[in-house]
Amino acid sequence: MCGVVGFVDSPWADQIEAALEVIATRGPDGVAVYRGPGIALGHRRLAVIDLVTGNQPMASPDGRHAIVFNGEIYNFRELRMELEDAGHSFRTQSDTEVLLAGYATWGAKVLPRLDGMFAFAIWDTRTRRLFAARDRVGVKPFFYSSLQGFVFASTLAPFLALAGFPRRLDLEALRDYLAFQTVLAPCSFLRDVRQLQPAHWLEYDASRATLKLEPYWTIPVAGATKADPASQVERINTALSSSVRRQLVADVPLGAFLSGGIDSSLMVHYMAHAGARPLRTFSVRFAESGFDETPYARAVAQRFATEHHEFDAPDLGADTFASALEALDQPLGDPAYVPTWALSRLTRSLVTVAISGDGGDELFGGYPRFREQAQDFPMRWWQPPLRYLIETGVVPEALLRRSLWGGDLLLYRRVELGPYAVSRKSLRTYLSPEAWKACRPEDTLRTWRNLASPYDTGSLMRADLWTYLSENCLVKTDRASMACGLEVRVPMLGNEVLDAALELPASSHFDPVGKALLRRLSRRHLPEAAWNRPKHGFSVPLSSYLRGPWRERCEAWLEGAEAVAPALDTNAIRNLWKKTLAGRGSLRLAYTFIALLAWQHKHRLTQ
Repeated sequence: MCGVVGFVDSPWADQIEAALEVIATRGPDGVAVYRGPGIALGHRRLAVIDLVTGNQPMASPDGRHAIVFNGEIYNFRELRMELEDAGHSFRTQSDTEVLLAGYATWGAKVLPRLDGMFAFAIWDTRTRRLFAARDRVGVKPFFYSSLQGFVFASTLAPFLALAGFPRRLDLEALRDYLAFQTVLAPCSFLRDVRQLQPAHWLEYDASRATLKLEPYWTIPVAGATKADPASQVERINTALSSSVRRQLVADVPLGAFLSGGIDSSLMVHYMAHAGARPLRTFSVRFAESGFDETPYARAVAQRFATEHHEFDAPDLGADTFASALEALDQPLGDPAYVPTWALSRLTRSLVTVAISGDGGDELFGGYPRFREQAQDFPMRWWQPPLRYLIETGVVPEALLRRSLWGGDLLLYRRVELGPYAVSRKSLRTYLSPEAWKACRPEDTLRTWRNLASPYDTGSLMRADLWTYLSENCLVKTDRASMACGLEVRVPMLGNEVLDAALELPASSHFDPVGKALLRRLSRRHLPEAAWNRPKHGFSVPLSSYLRGPWRERCEAWLEGAEAVAPALDTNAIRNLWKKTLAGRGSLRLAYTFIALLAWQHKHRLTQ
């Protein structure tokens, strides 16, 4: 796991050391730079595999190609054997060298062969082309700009560190952030920087200054036939077992996040089954009983005789809160990021790699909304006239939700703020008039509609993979863990598991309730405490923190909002804050603005 940066024919290439410095926590074990005519590649290393000879940037034996790579290729040993049979010889034991040789042999066709989490770039000195790619579901990030030459980095932070690089706010990214609490690829908060979308590759031709983008994998449509439940469970069991076993490959200490829920507990089961020793597990303990899951985690830890560690969440004071937000390269409105960051600090003190259950809810139907289809909400005769009366101001805007049907209602329920002229969920309420006109509010739901449209059933479940999962859940885990120099792996999202789960219709995951397949596996493998319990999300008791230890810091950011956030209606935000403290406002929306203002105070983008 690492941090990467690169410059092709770029005036900012002489600032590569400064760009590497701001991602030092992603690679605390080493730093190196490769330079050639018109090219500079930088790498921060977190040493996990081949600690001695796996350094980067790495050049091919003939000097034609050079690579910087962030992530892990879990099937690199099988690929290495295939390449050796084809005549390749290897100097290291690293997956990086296998990836480099694989690209030299197969070109872009290497991508479907890779099982892993990755974002990498390979420079071809002969053709002067840069090839880069991101894994199937976007576990690892990749940002780029073709403003002057070509610049890329693991996160947005290196671009913000470049003297002279434009700091213009992307208002469409701001719109998406307020709607979904995160920025959806390909946008970023900087107008001149894009994110490479999951399962895509790009090629920058330096000789022609042209950029090409292509997908190499798409989220499949479910199969038409439904296998019997027993066969489905066996296939998922085999895929999870294999995925976890593959992801235990490491030359450093390894552990697991353990909340006590089904997903993380199953990961611990498969780790124990694969012989992981010592097996260390890590949990967060909240004082509020409604949020504390440590009794369930302890039951799982006892079952598998793990070396269990607990972190007291009440230590999440104002300084910890501010430090966690300080580590973000872009705003993220998910409050679970803060305890994830704190848990990562504890975990990193004992291990370098942690296994996570991320992806279980999104892949296996963990949210009730996944059952909903547009046809479940047919139009009533009175809804079109009601919509007209609302938009003309005859009846209150609070009735807007009742005037929606079909897909419009599904998406209304999905967003925190949207493109509604009148509604409590109107983006317009919180943006300046200029920002509202420029942010293209009519496109707020475009990405969701495009992703959901190919699927007759389970459309929101599949669209979540490249929105909520890739750009919220995985961003949260990546930024929180890498801020602490911790590598987090997600076996639930290995290729075998993706293939096994996505070939099934959505109904397979709701029999009768969500995560039916994982629940059957949990009854087989886990203590009753892990599966016979209400579902918990991993977050903080937000009301207690915003009214308590975080309040003073939040109000300091609110106080200076006009100076740092001209695109926002700061009076509306302060009114929301007051309502939230009084118990009448949206806690999630208030936190969304706090995280945004904290980031803006640090970076001060212009419009």
